[in-house]
Amino acid sequence: MKHLGTGIGWRPEIADAVERMPGIDWVEAVSENLCPGHLPDSLLRLRERGVTVVPHGVSLGLGGADRPDDGRLTALAERAQALGSPLVTEHIAFVRAGGPLTASQPLEAGHLLPVPRTRDALDVLCENVRIAQDALPVPLAVENIAALISWPGEEMTEGQFLYDLVERTGVRLLIDVANLHSNHVNRDEDPAKALDELPVEAIAYVHVAGGFERDGVWHDSHAHPVPEPVLAILADLASRVTPPGVLLERDENFPEPGELERELDAIRETVRGGARGKATTAGAGSQTPPTETGSQTPADERGSQARAAEAGSKAATTETGPTAPATETPSTAPAAETAATTPEITPTRVPAPAPAPARQRLALAQTALLSALVAGTPVPEGFDRGRLAVQGRALIGKRADVVAKVAPELPEILGKAFRSDFFAYAQARPMTGGYRRDALDFAEQLLLAGQPEDADARGRLTRWWLERSGPAPLDGRPVTRWLRAARFALRRG
Repeated sequence: MKHLGTGIGWRPEIADAVERMPGIDWVEAVSENLCPGHLPDSLLRLRERGVTVVPHGVSLGLGGADRPDDGRLTALAERAQALGSPLVTEHIAFVRAGGPLTASQPLEAGHLLPVPRTRDALDVLCENVRIAQDALPVPLAVENIAALISWPGEEMTEGQFLYDLVERTGVRLLIDVANLHSNHVNRDEDPAKALDELPVEAIAYVHVAGGFERDGVWHDSHAHPVPEPVLAILADLASRVTPPGVLLERDENFPEPGELERELDAIRETVRGGARGKATTAGAGSQTPPTETGSQTPADERGSQARAAEAGSKAATTETGPTAPATETPSTAPAAETAATTPEITPTRVPAPAPAPARQRLALAQTALLSALVAGTPVPEGFDRGRLAVQGRALIGKRADVVAKVAPELPEILGKAFRSDFFAYAQARPMTGGYRRDALDFAEQLLLAGQPEDADARGRLTRWWLERSGPAPLDGRPVTRWLRAARFALRRG
């Protein structure tokens, strides 16, 4: 894998600071926030300096029951090509549910939700990953996510699930050590066991981020300093394998550049310390009989056993399929360099297409869960009701935050009432058409209810809604007579 070094998540709010930071080898940018024909000047300047830029997708939903959307895949490919990126990344998560597979209303989560670790979900995920690999011009790496909730009836641990995914698809991994910490607090999962089980040789790079704990629940906020337990997991990982890249994520509540630089220094020192521990362990192991300690980590050993078993049975198998495009050369990278820095990961078991019943079973399960979270339907059997309530509130909070960013006029007009008004609206109105449509629906709902009470604020909100809703009511939905009258009066004025 190409050596990336130390990086930071590029965000417009800290673009200038990132350009001035010493020792930044690469950056990661949210793919959905980029337009290939109008890339931010900051990213272009970084590229000119030789800083690698990796697009990081958040909306593909590879863990969902539906096959990946062609338009979203095309958009991700275009951004990789425009940036000359050596790889692209996405998440092992589902972000929407409903639709034709369940003959129900499509629902958007507005957030990354965990995939059940079952054979059905793994079959669907493997096929979705292979579809994405075939559509992308560069290798794909997929990220483990943080979760507040656990699925009942899971059949694998996270490490086993990721191991089988890599074995069947050859996909690379983006391991988020902060998410391993989140799952330790929220789901009582041991990070060391996950590292024991996953194939560390498939790691493309590592995420490090902060969060906070409230009432025994860890919230992966990306808005707080990196805590010591997260750095401890990073040290454990670095003692097992030298990660090709490590990146600090910060999405909001940005501190002074000096604080970010100190966090980056702590990350570098943690990786160096883990590497020193690895060297010490290796030196001790070289004088110890292999039967006592061996030279392989558990993940290496498991991988060797799997490859040996596969080699023994390869002649008997008839399952075939396309080779994973893990070594495709980015359009801007010299072929010789790519061959030297990006070794091929060949899947030992090529996945067959996921059977239709598996997709439908997964679709029904994910739709029931998402509907309970965003539409107030009954909680599916086996889920923790308290945790689902926490997750539901977190989804609305995330939704409100994004609406405030895409429509900053709304919190300006509504003031302190924005958040409480939005929560009241969102509890009865699941998101179905993206955040900009959500902002319009929210404003319309307030106006139809005669809100806000202040006449000046109501006039400003009416004007804002009319300017963005088009010449006719949205989707032909009825509006009240006073709102039609407001449209007429504003046009005459």
